[in-house]
Formats: sequence, C-alpha cells, structure tokens
Amino acid sequence: MTDKQKGTNAAVIGAGIAGLGSALRLAARGIDTTVFEQGPTPGGKIAQLHHKGFRFDTGPSLFTLPDMVNELFELFDENPREHFPYKRLPISCKYFWDDGTIINAWQDTEKFAGEIEEVTGVNGQHIYSFLEKSRRLYEITADVFMFSSLHKPGNYFKPTFRRSYLYMNELDAFTSMHQRNKRWFSHPKVIQLFDRYATYNGSSPYLAPATLNIIAHLEHNTGAYFPNKGMYSIVESLYQLALRQGVQFQFNTPVQEIILEKKRATALQVNNETLPFDHIISNMDVWNLYRKLLPDEKPPAQLSKSQRSSSALIFYWGIDTTFSQLEMHNILFANDYKQEFDHLFGSKTITPDPTVYIFISSKVVEGDAPEGQENWYVMINVPENTGQDWDEMVQEARRHIIARINKVLETNIEQYILFEHMADPRTIESQTASAGGALYGSSSNNPFAAFLRHPNFKRKYKNLFFTGGSVHPGGGIPLCLASAKIVEEEIKDG
Repeated sequence: MTDKQKGTNAAVIGAGIAGLGSALRLAARGIDTTVFEQGPTPGGKIAQLHHKGFRFDTGPSLFTLPDMVNELFELFDENPREHFPYKRLPISCKYFWDDGTIINAWQDTEKFAGEIEEVTGVNGQHIYSFLEKSRRLYEITADVFMFSSLHKPGNYFKPTFRRSYLYMNELDAFTSMHQRNKRWFSHPKVIQLFDRYATYNGSSPYLAPATLNIIAHLEHNTGAYFPNKGMYSIVESLYQLALRQGVQFQFNTPVQEIILEKKRATALQVNNETLPFDHIISNMDVWNLYRKLLPDEKPPAQLSKSQRSSSALIFYWGIDTTFSQLEMHNILFANDYKQEFDHLFGSKTITPDPTVYIFISSKVVEGDAPEGQENWYVMINVPENTGQDWDEMVQEARRHIIARINKVLETNIEQYILFEHMADPRTIESQTASAGGALYGSSSNNPFAAFLRHPNFKRKYKNLFFTGGSVHPGGGIPLCLASAKIVEEEIKDG
C-alpha cells in the first residue's frame, strides 16, 4: 500500500462490518487505529447465537461480492482463502407459493431460466435478457453509486462519472422496480420473485426505483456464496486480521461524545476522558450519532426527510427433524405482496399475509445443528419501531407465520420446535443502536434516495467521516465495505 500516513492516529466508533473495514484500510496506510465498541464482541448486526448444540447467524444471511472481503486481506498480502474459505451455492434461494408452485433459483442461469419456463411458461430467454439488463445497470452505476462519493463535486468530472452520464436513460430511475418488472414479465409469480430484491435494502418494490434491479445481477450473475463456517466467520476473520495488523479494540466501551473544536473533530469523550485523534470514523447509525454523540449539532435536513427502512421479526428455532424439501435459503411468498408493503410503509403494522423467509445454515455448515435436526432462522419484514404494541403484534404475526409454514410444507411445525429465541425492532434497536430498529438506515423508496443518504463526510466537520449501512452507499455487507473504501479515499485525499 502506498501513501503511508504514519505518525497519525484514528478512532473508529463501532466494530460493525464497515468499522472493521475502515480500521483495516487505515491500518494499511500506517495509521494507528483504535476501535471503540459498546458491545462485548465485534460484528454489529452480524452476530451469532449458540444454544443447546445449535448455532445461529443472527444478522445478514446472504453473501455476495466476496471480493470486497478478499480485498481487505490482499491489502496485507495475505491469501483470503486461507483465512476465510467460502463456497458458491448451487441454489441461491428456493421459492414457494401457497398453491404448491415451487421455483429453484439455480446459480446456473440456464437451469434457472429453464425452471422458470417449465413452471410458469415464461420464455427462458426473457430471464436471460432480464439478467443481462441487470448486469448492464450494474456496469453503468457501480463506480458512481457504490464506490464513489455522490457528495463530492469533483467526482462528477471524473471519467467514470462522465461515462455514466451517457447511459443515464437506461437506469429507469423514475420507474419503480415493480413497474419495470411488470413490463418485463407477464407472470405474477415471476414479477414477485424479482420484486423481492427491494427488500434487500429494506425498501418497497412499489416505491423503490428500477435501478435496484442490479441486485438480481449480484445474486444471479456474480453469484450467491456462503462462508464455510457461517456468516459470523466474516467478522471473526476480519477481526483476527485487524489484530495481526496492530489495530486496538476497546469492547464494552461506548463513546460518550465527539469533541468538536471550531467544527473540527479533535477527540472522543470515552469513560469521562478526552482522547485526541487525527481522524474519527463513525460506524454508528447516523440518526443516533447526532442525537447521542453530537447533541449540539443539527442533523442534516435530508436526514429528517428520509423514510427509514423496514426492520425484522425473527424467530430462532431449534427444529427436531430435517426437511429435505428445503434449501439453505427459502421464501414462502405472500398471496398479496402489495398489501405487505402497504402495512410496512403505510400503516406501520404487520400484514396478516406475510412473506416468510427461512434460513437454515446447517444445510451447509456442519455442526450448526445436532445430527437429525436443523437451525431455523425464520424472518418476516416488519416496520421500524414507532411505539407500536409489539407484544400483541408479535404474537399475532407468529400465528400467521406458523400457518404459512404448515400450509406450504404440509406439516405441524410447532411439534418440532425445541426452543425459541426472538428478535424484533425493539431488541434490534437496543442491541445494534439502529434507530427504530431499521436494518438499513434510510429506505430507497424514492428515486433520489441515493442522493438523500447521509454522505461519508461533511465539509462542515473536519476530520469526521461516516461509514455503515445508514450512510452512503447503503446497507448490506458489500455496501458497508464500499463505504469504508470511500472513507479511506477521503482520508488519503484530505
């Protein structure tokens, strides 16, 4: 790594995936880096749960763009596959409907297109063409929207930005994902399958721009992967890499305040001590950052105008049998998909007809469940916490989830549940400091959502930078690591 900045130091607030990525990138530049984490372990939303011989990944469950992780090892000339082995999944997801329809999302595009044609009658060539369109969208937008700051005027004169201007008409930014998918396909189940990708950043396909169809490219063209030891091994491997590179970690150590002197971030207040730093990088949810660590600063206007993303209701079940008809990732679709999002972003309630996601890592990770049993992560999308009666809503939602599982799988799932743990927007908010329990910060329910996200730096605050899912470019592991990369460039250029 060139452009070493030895003799300077930096603080990273939060040991989530973007905080780890930032710490490693700073360490590679010779910057003495300390990470302050309010919890006892690294990872943020990427966490795990052990109970009675079962292990559950409790955060993100799909792994795409593995090169974003590999690159962090390569900064230090380490072979990522030696420290972080992973594999490509043969099926990224298995889709079920109440009427008995089943579609396997094969990673082999020919098999995937063939299965959709066989099940729905949709010409397989339409699937090829759609995925090629998604690839094209990614090629046009990635350098601009994922790996560069949208809030730095000078970037708009770079060749990558200028080149993208020529193809902006292809982005369908003012067409919703659902509208675009409906034009592309005639079969409602195929439309629903591709509409689902809006939920990957906590948004509604009926409101989010069609540009988000790039997610289909990431899952189907570049591939869906899974770490050999589960999702938490991403955190563990990066944490160990950081330790090898001299990064210091302070766990169970919440930051009390960011000290500003004439709008310059100069220090952190930690354990009632003032600790000076040359650079401060926040991996904290940006809504809570202003409220708790910058209490005298007014949050940006666009932040207060942004609609927060959805949250989740998750049950972790030890299941005393195995279901051969299920894959690692499974979706049991709602009958009325639009109603689900009307509840999420309209009335802020939970639909009685929820789409149910079942993630079973023991299908791939040996030892995640005892022999003859499975570890079920059962999730539905729910609204952020705005003070609803969650106790009542959760119990009603659980009944609807059980009913859908029993109907689709023709079983009585409750007889197999050995134990249950649960997460809802309240616990997600308290454990991860995510405002309202929103999983991705702001939603993308607006054609200008990318520009309304909080930037990775603010010119009014010198030496202060922002990473993580609540800022540009957004939530999810690849985007959080991209935010760390953007911040590194800003520090280098600063």
